[in-house]
Amino acid sequence: MTLPLDGLRVLDLTRLLPGGFCSLLLADFGADVIKVEDTGLGDYIRWSPPYYEGAHETARSALFLALNRGKRSIRVDLKTDEGKDVLLALSRGADVLIESFRPGVLERLGVGYERLARENPRLVYCAITGYGQDGPNRDRSGHDMNYLALNGLLGLTGAADGPPLQSAGQIADVGGGALMALVGILLALRERERSGQGQLVDCSMFDGSLSWLAMVAAEALAGGTVARRGELMLAGGIVCYRPYACADGHVAIGALEPKFWSAFCKGVGREDLVDHAFDPPGSDAHRALCEIFAGRTREQWRQFASEHDCCLEPVLDLDEALESELVAAREMVVELDQPGAERPVKLLGVPVKLTRTPGDPGRRPGPMLGEHTEELLREAGYSNDAIGELLAAGVVAGPQATAQGTFLAR
Repeated sequence: MTLPLDGLRVLDLTRLLPGGFCSLLLADFGADVIKVEDTGLGDYIRWSPPYYEGAHETARSALFLALNRGKRSIRVDLKTDEGKDVLLALSRGADVLIESFRPGVLERLGVGYERLARENPRLVYCAITGYGQDGPNRDRSGHDMNYLALNGLLGLTGAADGPPLQSAGQIADVGGGALMALVGILLALRERERSGQGQLVDCSMFDGSLSWLAMVAAEALAGGTVARRGELMLAGGIVCYRPYACADGHVAIGALEPKFWSAFCKGVGREDLVDHAFDPPGSDAHRALCEIFAGRTREQWRQFASEHDCCLEPVLDLDEALESELVAAREMVVELDQPGAERPVKLLGVPVKLTRTPGDPGRRPGPMLGEHTEELLREAGYSNDAIGELLAAGVVAGPQATAQGTFLAR
């Protein structure tokens, strides 16, 4: 079956989560994603526990496999002139390049956007950074929580009388970085169909995650009330839209519209609460609801919601969610054969569903470090003798499977 991105070649120079998740989605839909890794550790996430049984020797941890199925790997030392020539040769046949270095790193090495664009004017070059290619924070280090701290999202998350709460998912890395980068890449490729020219996609995780506050920021920018932590309607500020403790855990009610809230109130025999949907935490309505929810188990509330259409669901732990009927029905956990692992590995499935050309998470297993070095050099036009010289000089390197440690190891 032909996939939507068949024929698209992507050079992925990133490490860890944002770039890896972006190129994972491209790979799942048919792109030939080439991980350009260094001649040392490569992508650090390779060496981070846990490992599937038997997979440690192949330098493919569970975290690595979660982001790198369907890709190929080449090891290149970009600090050498010959290594830079290898990247230039690879770029001539590429449609997209993704990198996540701090701004200016590849320029200082002599293989930044302007240089690569001279080699391949059609190249779409995507730089994923914390704060973008310009601005006062251009050169600052950071991680997901730092970007959320500076754009207001972290400060708005949590109870009014408590500290800011970190999300279990990496909002800036994935939502502000990987997904925004994917959108930017696809936009630039679409424009290239008209102009024949590539361009630089400047993806800032700070910018991308700030855009998640579109509605909240709109009210503030229009001169309205600036929401504070615990006051935001959709972040715990009203009684009809928040989690509650029940007899054996928690449930979440999202009965924002009157019809849903009315259905809930009538279902529990408290029609006197219908007019109090938007009351704040700590109110009489809130105290009454805490008592109501505490009187039933999660399963009893699930059955209640099946009878009364009111946007009410149990709060599941991760293991419960992964084993749920819903996840299975949506094919959001898949089993894939992985060389080195003693049994098929389980990974999350493809989140975007296409009816005619669905993504294929099983096209190719996650690569060993440098597994495809020689293969990719031949595709770039290098002879066997030239490849041998590059290997002997340490400019490039082949397969590597001996764990060498990482800052992520525990």
